[in-house]
Amino acid sequence: MNSLVQLAETALVRHRLVRVARDAWETCVASRADLCDEPLVRDWGARGWPLVVRRMGPCDARGAGVPLGLPLPPSAGKRRIGVTVPADAIESVEPPPTLASLRDIAPLKWHATIDALDAVARRHGVGCHAFGSLAWQGLTGLRYLSDESDLDILFDLPTASDVSVALAALLADVAACDAVAPMRIDGEVIRMDGAGVNWRELHARVDDVVVKTASNVVLASPRAFVEGE
Repeated sequence: MNSLVQLAETALVRHRLVRVARDAWETCVASRADLCDEPLVRDWGARGWPLVVRRMGPCDARGAGVPLGLPLPPSAGKRRIGVTVPADAIESVEPPPTLASLRDIAPLKWHATIDALDAVARRHGVGCHAFGSLAWQGLTGLRYLSDESDLDILFDLPTASDVSVALAALLADVAACDAVAPMRIDGEVIRMDGAGVNWRELHARVDDVVVKTASNVVLASPRAFVEGE
């Protein structure tokens, strides 16, 4: 498998960050009348800022490219921009930033919660990444956080022999952090293929949960999600 195919396939995993070649981004923006007059969007590629993999929408033609998005900060109206770029425009693909790496970006009153969640992740042997306002502020240096912001996190699905038991223990610890946190802790548990479920739904042990993938949103049992069905 060549590197271009590998990049394209990796870029179809939810929450992955994608950097687009500068000339390709300029071409993409120039083709959109709603974007070419927005300086922040126009200069996004030149600044080397990433875009995030988004779910394919009803107006996206399959095979037309990789669906990506970027959220503008509150100062620019909090508009969510969706684009599609060809696979050969992708220069790199990377996971979202770890929660711990963003500690100094976060408000001081968030630090204890971030430390506690990082300790939970280490104790359970899973990755913990961030998305949403905290992540975008760290990635761009622009101001995304406000007093009303949630802390959006992604926990990897445990890989223990008894995944359901390991997951229940992980979620119990996350809920304990949430109970005393100064902000709302939102986010998902993520499988290796990028499919994710809101952690609160899994913790509530409801019969069916909403499973989000790069191409679809479906209802499934927690067991089906855990087992990758």
